Amino acid sequence: MVGIALGIGAWGLVTGVAMVKSGIDPWLAVLMSLTVFAGTAQLAATPLIAGGAPIWVVWATALCLNLRFVVFSAQWRPYFAHLPRRRRALLAYFCADLNYVLFMRRFPEPKPAPEQAPYFWGGVTVNAGSWHVMSLLGIALGHRVPAEWGLGFAGTVALLGMTYSMLADRATWLPALVAGSAAVAAYALPLKLNMLVAIAAAVAVGTAIDHSRAWRRG
Repeated sequence: MVGIALGIGAWGLVTGVAMVKSGIDPWLAVLMSLTVFAGTAQLAATPLIAGGAPIWVVWATALCLNLRFVVFSAQWRPYFAHLPRRRRALLAYFCADLNYVLFMRRFPEPKPAPEQAPYFWGGVTVNAGSWHVMSLLGIALGHRVPAEWGLGFAGTVALLGMTYSMLADRATWLPALVAGSAAVAAYALPLKLNMLVAIAAAVAVGTAIDHSRAWRRG
């Protein structure tokens, strides 16, 4: 996670700066960073909040962007279902994309093992630490960071790098390609609704691929 943490930290810094520069009060930006803890959803919700969008649009956007965590937690369940609910809730808060990828590579067989919890906590501690430190730093220095530094582009590159590491086969590449194309095609929609279109298109393609695989096996 140490090498990956550099990209996560860059993304956290960009998110912190973006929240402050959008006009959100620093205390609210800090609260959002610590409670939402999801960079893509924060960046999507921030301009909606600053622009006075209806609250249902803000919630729907954040919910759709974070639907992947439902999948992640369902995949983690066979490993941690034996733990008390309070501990599982704590695990859920720290769930992150790349921690999921690394965990599944390390433990491909879905059954509990003593070393899984330490491995999980080691990864998410590095992930959450790099994110929160840099996000809070971005909030503190938001108005002092010149726009000419191009941090938005740096954050986009960091996110693309993290996303690329998760694309392994046709079942992941094709939905990602469709999502990107749909987001560009629907860019003119108001209130960042092109992201919802992209998510819906990717989910539809991913579901179709899963069903086609099940049909072939049957």
